Amino acid sequence: MENLETRGDEKAIDRAASRLGEIQRAVSEVVVGQDRLVESLLVAMLCRGHVLLEGVPGLAKTLTVRTLAGVIGGSFQRLQFTPDLLPADITGTQIFDPKTSQFVPHRGPVFCNLVLADEINRAPAKVQSALLEAMEERQVTIGDTTHKLPEPFVVLATQNPIEQEGTYPLPEAQLDRFLFKVLVDYPAPEEERKVLEYHLAESFPKPQRLSSVEELAGLEPVVREVYLDERIRSYIVNLVTATRDPAEVGLGDLVPLLAFGASPRASIALAIGTRALALVRGRSYVTPEDVKELAPTVLRHRLVLTYEAEAEGATVEEITERILLAVEVP
Repeated sequence: MENLETRGDEKAIDRAASRLGEIQRAVSEVVVGQDRLVESLLVAMLCRGHVLLEGVPGLAKTLTVRTLAGVIGGSFQRLQFTPDLLPADITGTQIFDPKTSQFVPHRGPVFCNLVLADEINRAPAKVQSALLEAMEERQVTIGDTTHKLPEPFVVLATQNPIEQEGTYPLPEAQLDRFLFKVLVDYPAPEEERKVLEYHLAESFPKPQRLSSVEELAGLEPVVREVYLDERIRSYIVNLVTATRDPAEVGLGDLVPLLAFGASPRASIALAIGTRALALVRGRSYVTPEDVKELAPTVLRHRLVLTYEAEAEGATVEEITERILLAVEVP
């Protein structure tokens, strides 16, 4: 491991890590039991990436995003996706102004720093696709005019894994645009006890603003200072290509279970994501453990299983774990 620890700008990395630690602690004072979620959101924001959140109701997903926005001084909008939602309800539309006898653009709620698309799979495809230009190009076209979205701009979309009736599953092309898919789990018993005490006492902590969106955006160049060794880059590529041809790493029995492997976006997400993760944790270099820890978050929504896999009860998590064990670690 010693040869992988070439260091970048130590001072800049230490300052950035210290500031990010303060932001994490401020959010954790309000949101109990979701430290990993907070870390994932910070990593995604440093990478300018979007996140798909999956978890049962009541796990503080909305509270976490709203609190993070308050701590960094960013704007926040929550959009409840429903079957009757229209694209214009998200991006905006043109409204006729009788005073000027002209149509003027009315910007939709997508024009903010943090957008929470709640239960995104409950809206039809035309509404889901309305986010595509915003997520990929960071701009919205209203009429014949293109409007830039504020920076940073991050879409955080939630899905309920319990109720699937009457929903519209996201197509693979749109899933691939999310940097991470994070599974939001239940808090530990002692953490849930603390949540209960807050509610019984009705003494809910308020988020304290510690930073600004401009400061957070200014930390993005520091991510590139984190050293990513050539061997770890090869390790990332080997992991992703193994999802397309598992027989190459001795996992021939996975071939009939995988319809499609991960796209090159997965390699890019792992490379920039592990750098940001190392920065958040105060390190100036990426380790193989960073890659192994982040890989499920990057791959779980990019692997498409066959009907045979579903019939056998195989899961993306199990397949990812087997690939991680099979690919040689530097």
